[in-house]
Amino acid sequence: LLARRAGAGEEVMAATAWLWAEVPVPVRVDLAAVAAQCAWAGQQARALLVVPTVRLLVLLSLAMTVMILLEKLFVAAVCYAAKAFGHRPESRYRWRPIAASACKAGGGDEEDGIVIVGSSSGSAAFPVVLVQIPMYNEREVYKVSIGAACALEWPSDRMVIQVLDDSTDPVVKDLVKIECQRWKSKGVNIRYEVRENRKGYKAGALKQGLMRDYVRECEFIAMFDADFQPESDFLLRTVPFLVHNPDIALVQTRWKFVNSDECLLTRFQEMSLDYHFKFEQEAGSIVYSFFGFNGTAGVWRISAINDAGGWNDRTTVEDMDLAVRTALLGWKFVYVGDVKVRSELPSTFKAYRFQQHRWSCGPANLFKKMLVDILENKKVSFWSKLHLLYDFFFVGKIAAHTLTFIYYCFAIPVSVFFPEIQIPLWGVVYVPTVITLCKSLGSPSSFHLVILWVLFENVMSLHRIKATITGLLDTRRVNEWVVTEKLGDANKTEPAMEGLDDVQVIDVELSTPLVPKLEKRRTRLWDKYNCSEIPVGTCIIICGCYDVLYAKKGYYIYLFIQGLAFLVVGFEYIGTRPPSAE
Repeated sequence: LLARRAGAGEEVMAATAWLWAEVPVPVRVDLAAVAAQCAWAGQQARALLVVPTVRLLVLLSLAMTVMILLEKLFVAAVCYAAKAFGHRPESRYRWRPIAASACKAGGGDEEDGIVIVGSSSGSAAFPVVLVQIPMYNEREVYKVSIGAACALEWPSDRMVIQVLDDSTDPVVKDLVKIECQRWKSKGVNIRYEVRENRKGYKAGALKQGLMRDYVRECEFIAMFDADFQPESDFLLRTVPFLVHNPDIALVQTRWKFVNSDECLLTRFQEMSLDYHFKFEQEAGSIVYSFFGFNGTAGVWRISAINDAGGWNDRTTVEDMDLAVRTALLGWKFVYVGDVKVRSELPSTFKAYRFQQHRWSCGPANLFKKMLVDILENKKVSFWSKLHLLYDFFFVGKIAAHTLTFIYYCFAIPVSVFFPEIQIPLWGVVYVPTVITLCKSLGSPSSFHLVILWVLFENVMSLHRIKATITGLLDTRRVNEWVVTEKLGDANKTEPAMEGLDDVQVIDVELSTPLVPKLEKRRTRLWDKYNCSEIPVGTCIIICGCYDVLYAKKGYYIYLFIQGLAFLVVGFEYIGTRPPSAE
């Protein structure tokens, strides 16, 4: 009986144990202790990781700010000294007209207000010049650019105009071809060239254009993009530098903008590019006899191009690639700022954004690919290599594009959350002000727009830093090439040569309408607005609010207007809208 009772007791205890094992026992959590642990971990992460990282970014930004300041002061000093002492390109290099009397007395005919200089004994003094005009679906500007090239004052038997048409639109192709045939019937030596594919984009078209048999007789190449309109005396003012100075490979001229007053976006671009040409290109020409080729409005010596290996399509800045390779062989460049070529600025933000991606990504990618070549080069001096690596590439193409966003759009706003990070007043106010004043010297008439211009440049730094990182890391968008959209504003200006308005344009019968009927499409939210700028602007405004309420560092005025600038661009209140968007 006792044994039976003991067995029953064990069964009860086993059942009770099983029951307790199935039913979870509630565990009390000390929320206060957990909160204290999380707070302690956050404080450790803040002290050991976040604050040192932000402080390091601030220190690096201050160092790069000083680098850029010294570079801007040096460039300004060189340009003003050259102007004070009359240091013009004609005084540094040999220059004299090439048998100008022969050009005027060439015995040519005048048609539609254009002098077509015929062959004569005097024209033999002129070198044979190839004029290249690469095109891609340039419906709005093809006629003006071809007409301006055909109006260049040069003996007709010593000049070949080559239109390189990569258009994929058959209607545009037909229009360009007919325009070339029209000028050819007037006695102009113009060639219309097409190829089977767009391999290499612009570089591929230019490279294939040089392979034509008739190019072997040419000594120099004048290059113009499709929206560029040179003055009639362009060759007479630039080619003599190459003829009388055999060590010069490139003559670069200045851009003049026909639509700079169209909107604030084009006005801001004019301010940036005017400084680039008036100061950066001028200083590079004076001090180093080197600067980056702008891809158009320049004249090259063909032998220099061949010595450098010709055009290369490994990056989206084939012009800069060729310039650097040519400079490493010891060739010299000269910038002639008095010669101006009219061109069109992109007036839509989308077109400008794509252009800036190419202009920021390409140089960074080229720097990565040519770093070893520059270091190992034995044909140029140490100072020339130092200028290329430090001044031209690192400060001008890397630091300038990354510093603006990291410092002005990240480090300064985020610093309001960290009382232990104090940015010196000279780094927040004085040095940036001097840099801005130096850059505003390029467009004194637009000085009243300087503050808006700086805010917009800070917004654009978001896209430039992404493009620069893309180029350095060689990621998927590194070779993205989107042709800059042109709205035909160049057509609203005066003709490139006197009498061009009198030219009778032939009628063209088209099987398809010239302007297809626009279909209204449903626009997605992220396509309608610039979604990158909106969150950045919102975060900067939040930082400004925190500064007003807690930090009391006094950055809130700048943070509010800079955040507002991001939102203005984000919601597409900048630039014009293309006809298809209206």
